Amino acid sequence: MGTRILGIKSGSPTSPAHYKTTPVIERIFPKLTAPVLILSAFTVLLPTRLKAQDSKPDTTQKATNVGTVIIRANKPLHVIGHLPDVQESVIYAGKKTEVLVMDSLRANAAQDIERQILGRIPGAHFSETEGAGFPSNGVGFRGLDPTQSVEINTRQNGIGIAADLYGYPETYYTPPSESLSRIEVVRGAGSLAFGPQFGGSVNYVVRDGSNLRKPTVFSSATGGSYGLLNSFSSIGGDSERWKYYGFVHLRNDDGWRPNGESRQAAIYGSTTYSATERLHFGLEYTAFRNRIHMPGGLTDEEFATNPRASFRARNWLASPWNLAALRATYDFSPSARLETVFSYMNSKRYLVWRNEDGGPGAMDEVDPQTGTFVPREVENETFRNGTLETRLRLDHNLFGAQSTLATGVRLFRGILGRFEGGPGSTGGDFDMKLYGGTWERALTFGTTNVAAFAEDLLRVTDRLSITPGVRYEFIRSTSRGFTDVDSVFALKSYSYPLMGIGAQYAATGSTQFYVNVSGAYRPILYASLVPFGSIVRVDPNLRAAKGYNADLGWRGIVSDVIKFDLSGFYLSYRDRIGTRTVTDTTSSFSQSANIGNSVHRGAEAYIELDPLARVGDSAKTALDVFTSLAYIDARYVTGPFKGNRVEQAPRVLARVGLTYGVGPVSSTLQISHTSSSFGDANNNMLPVDDAVAGFVPAYTVLDWSGAARLGGRIELTFGVNNLANTRYFTKRTGEYPGPGILPGMGRRIYLGLERAF
Repeated sequence: MGTRILGIKSGSPTSPAHYKTTPVIERIFPKLTAPVLILSAFTVLLPTRLKAQDSKPDTTQKATNVGTVIIRANKPLHVIGHLPDVQESVIYAGKKTEVLVMDSLRANAAQDIERQILGRIPGAHFSETEGAGFPSNGVGFRGLDPTQSVEINTRQNGIGIAADLYGYPETYYTPPSESLSRIEVVRGAGSLAFGPQFGGSVNYVVRDGSNLRKPTVFSSATGGSYGLLNSFSSIGGDSERWKYYGFVHLRNDDGWRPNGESRQAAIYGSTTYSATERLHFGLEYTAFRNRIHMPGGLTDEEFATNPRASFRARNWLASPWNLAALRATYDFSPSARLETVFSYMNSKRYLVWRNEDGGPGAMDEVDPQTGTFVPREVENETFRNGTLETRLRLDHNLFGAQSTLATGVRLFRGILGRFEGGPGSTGGDFDMKLYGGTWERALTFGTTNVAAFAEDLLRVTDRLSITPGVRYEFIRSTSRGFTDVDSVFALKSYSYPLMGIGAQYAATGSTQFYVNVSGAYRPILYASLVPFGSIVRVDPNLRAAKGYNADLGWRGIVSDVIKFDLSGFYLSYRDRIGTRTVTDTTSSFSQSANIGNSVHRGAEAYIELDPLARVGDSAKTALDVFTSLAYIDARYVTGPFKGNRVEQAPRVLARVGLTYGVGPVSSTLQISHTSSSFGDANNNMLPVDDAVAGFVPAYTVLDWSGAARLGGRIELTFGVNNLANTRYFTKRTGEYPGPGILPGMGRRIYLGLERAF
C-alpha cells in the first residue's frame, strides 16, 4: 500500500492515526505555470535519497498523551476514525465526529474529488458544480443544502474560510487535498464550540512540518483528460524552536464541457516559533487566485440530448481569496492551556455574464439588428472581515474525578460590498469594465458578532462521561446603499442562547455509546434582507431559523478487524426562510419570509473491514472494504409545503469501496449512489419555467484509483473517475453559473508522479 509516516496520539479507543483584478491573474498564470510544472517534473524524477528522520516528542501534550510515533506500513491503515475526547482546547466527547487521515486514503487528490475524499462520511451529500463554473464543490449533511457548503462552518486549521459566516456563508476556496494531513468533521453538536450552524463543522488541517528535523520536499505532477495539468510542490521541516511548511499549487483544466476551462493557483506558508516549552507563536498566510469560464446551465431537454453542450460562451468568474492568521498558545501547566487566534480575510468574487433573464432556454445570440451580442451584466463583491477567537482549557477535579472545562469567546466584524447589475461589454472575453452606465444595486452590509461558550467534560466513572454546554450569540446586521428592489433596509439585531448536553459510555475497551442534543440556528442572510428581483419584498417580521440536532450512536473496533459507527439522528429546523406569494388589497407579490418548519431524521452507518488484520504477517498483501450508508427523511411539517420533501435532500446516500494491495501496487474501487431529490420545495416532478424547479434523478458513479511505488520515494498515481461515464447532475440553479441544470462530469482519466525527498 506504500510507506506511510504518521504521528499517533492517544485519546480514544477508536482514534485513527492523527493526524485583484484581471491583470493580476493574467500576470500570475503565464509566469508561474511553466517553471513550476518543469520544477515539479524535475523533482519527482530526481534520484535523491531520503534519509530516515527521527521523531520529536511533543512536550506540550498532557501527561495522558504519548509522544509522536513513526509507523511505516505496507498495508492500509484505517482511513477514518473519530476525534479524541479532548484535543487542544476543544471537547469532542459524546459528539458524532469523524477524522479522515489523508495519507491512508487512496483517491484522486489532484482534482479534489469530494465523493472520494469525503465519501466515507455517512450522509455527506455533494453539490458537484465546479465543472459548471462554481469555484469549488460543496458538501451538506442530513438533507441540508450542500451548495458551496452554506450550512457548514468551514475552516482551515481552525480558521473560518467562508465569505461571511453570518451573512454570506458560501465557501469559494478550499485547500488542495495534497496539502492536507487530515480532515476533521463534527456534526450538529459543533454549534457550541464553533458556531451556530445546523450542519456542524468541517476543518481542513494543512500539514505543518512537524517531526521533520531536516527540510523535506514533496512534489507531484498530474495530467489527465480534457487538458488537466496539476502541479503541487511543498517544503516543510522543524528545529528546536521553529517549524515551517509551505506549498505552491497550480491547476489548468480545459473543462469537460466547451467554455469550461479554468485556471487556479494557491500559495500557502506557515511558521511556528516556540519561545519556550510553554509559549508558541504561529503565523500563516493563504493566497488563492482563479479564473473560470462558465459554460452555463441547460434545460431538461438540452441535458437529455447532450449533457456536454454549452450555450454560453461569454460567462466568466474569478474569486481571489486572501487569508492571514496570527496565533499564540500558552500552556500554564499540563492541565491548563490558553489559545488566541486572530484571522483576517480580504477577498472578492466578481463575474461578467449573460445573466439569468429568460432562463436556461434564452439563447446568447448575436442581435441581427445591431450585429453584436446583447450586453453582459457585471457583478462585483468584496469581503473583508476580522475574527478574534480565544479558547481556554482547564483540567480540574470534580467529586474526585478528573474533568475538563473548555470555554472561549469570539469577536467578529465583517464588511461585504455588493455591486450588481452593471452594464457590461458585448464581447466575450474576461472584461469587468462598465459600459454606458452604473450599478443597478450598490450595497454595503456589515455584521458584528459576539459569542461566548463553555463546555465541561464531567467523568462520572471510568466508563461514563457527561458534557453539558452553552453558547451565547449576539449578531447585529446593517445595510446601506441603493437598489431597484422594493425593500426596506431594516437593522437586524438579535441574540440566541444555545444549550447542549452529551454523554459517552465505554461499553468495552474499544467500543463506546454516545448521545448528544445541541441547539442551532441560521442567521438571516444578506440575500434574504435584500433579495434578488424587483418584485420580491421582505417580510418585516422576518426572523432567523432555529432548532436543534440530536444524535445517538455506537462506534468502535472489534478485534482489529471491523471498525464501525452506527447512529440515528433527528434534526429540527424551524422558521426556514424562503419565498412565498402574498396578496393584499391591490396586488399579489413575492415575499421573502419564514415559510415553515422541517424535520430531518434518519440513520447513518459506517463499517470498515480489514479481513487480513489478524492473519500473521500480511505486509505484502492488503485488503480493506468499507461501506458508508445513510437514510434521510427530510420533510416540511408546517407551512405551505407541509408534507413535501425538503429540496436537495436525497433519501439514500450509499458508498461502497474496496482497496486491494499487493507489494508496491494498491488500488481502490468505489461505488457511490445518490437517490433522487427535488430542486424546489414544491416537489415538481416536471420542469417548469423556473430554472430551479424540477426533479433530480438518482445516479450511481464508479471511481477507480491506484498507486505504485517505483522505487525510492517515487510513486506513480493513476485512476479513472466516473468509470461507467454515468450521465447525471446534482443541482438546478436559477442564478450563476446557470440558470438551469449543471451537469456532473463524465469519464476522466488521470496519471501522475510524486516524489518526496
